[in-house]
Amino acid sequence: MEPCNKTHILNFLLLGLSEEPKLQALIFGVFLSMYLITVFGNLLLILTVSSDPQLHTPMYFFLSNLSFVDICFTSTTIPKMLWNIQTQSEVITYAGCITQIYFYILFATLDDILLSVMAYDWFVAICHPLHYTVIMNPRLCGLLELMSWIVNAMYFLLHTLMVLRLSFCPDLEIPHFFCELYQLVQLASSDAFLNSMMMYLAALLMVGGPFAGILYSYSKIVSCICRIPSIQGKYNAFSTCVSHLSVVSLFYCTSLGVYLSSAATHSSHSSATASVIYTVVTPMLNPFIYSLRNKDIKRALNTFYFRPG
Repeated sequence: MEPCNKTHILNFLLLGLSEEPKLQALIFGVFLSMYLITVFGNLLLILTVSSDPQLHTPMYFFLSNLSFVDICFTSTTIPKMLWNIQTQSEVITYAGCITQIYFYILFATLDDILLSVMAYDWFVAICHPLHYTVIMNPRLCGLLELMSWIVNAMYFLLHTLMVLRLSFCPDLEIPHFFCELYQLVQLASSDAFLNSMMMYLAALLMVGGPFAGILYSYSKIVSCICRIPSIQGKYNAFSTCVSHLSVVSLFYCTSLGVYLSSAATHSSHSSATASVIYTVVTPMLNPFIYSLRNKDIKRALNTFYFRPG
C-alpha cells in the first residue's frame, strides 16, 4: 500500500456484513431486534438483582456488572451499524473509529476479567464455604471491580493511542461492520510492527491471564466436587456453576472460532460474519442462560413482575 498522509484523513468506510442493497432491510431488522433484546434482557437482570435484597451477594454483584458491561459492549458497535444502514452511509470518522476501538476492546476485556472473577467466586463458594463471607467481603468485591476498570482503562488507552501513530489512506475501506483493531492495523500504510506486538501482548495478558485463572478455579472446583461422597451432593455442587460455565464456554468458543475461521479462510467477510456471534449473540444470551438455570433469579423475577402496587 502506498504511504498516505494521516493528517488528511476525514473518514473511514465500514463495508458492513453485506453490500447487497436487498439485504440491508433484513440485516437492520435482525440486528435491531437482537440489540433491543440484549439491552432489555440485561437491564431487567440488573434491576431484578438490585431490587431483591436476597440477591445482594458477591455472585450477583458480579453478574450485574457483567450484564452492564454486556450492554456497553454491544452498544459500542451495533447502534453505529444500524445508523449507517438507515442513512445508507458507510462512513465513520477517524475520531469515531479510534473511540470505537478503545471502548470495544475495553468492554470485551472487562467481560473476560469478570468471568474470571466469577469463577474465583464459585471456587471460594464450593471449596471454602465456611470462609466464603470472610474471603468474598464487600471490600474485596468492590476492589476487584474497581481495579478491573482502572487497569483496563489505562492499559487500553495506551494501546489505542498507539494507533494514532499509524498512517492510513483517506476513505479507507474496512471490511467489517465496526472498527476492529486487527483490521485497522492490517490496513495501515505505515509500519505497524510495534502495534502487532502490542496486540499479542494484550492477548497474552488480558485474555490468556483471565482464562488461565478460570481454568485454575475450575480445576480446584472439580477436584473439590470429586471428594464429595454422595452423587446427589456432587450433582448439587456442580449444578450451581453450570450457568457460569455455559457463559464461559460460549464466550471463549465463539471468540476462538472467529479467529480460527479468519486464519483458516483469510477472508475478512467471514471474520466479520463470525464476529456477530460474540459481539451480539453472546451478550444477548447471557441473561437468559442465568435466568433459566438459576432458581434465585427466577424467584426474584417473579417477585419483580408480580409484586403488589
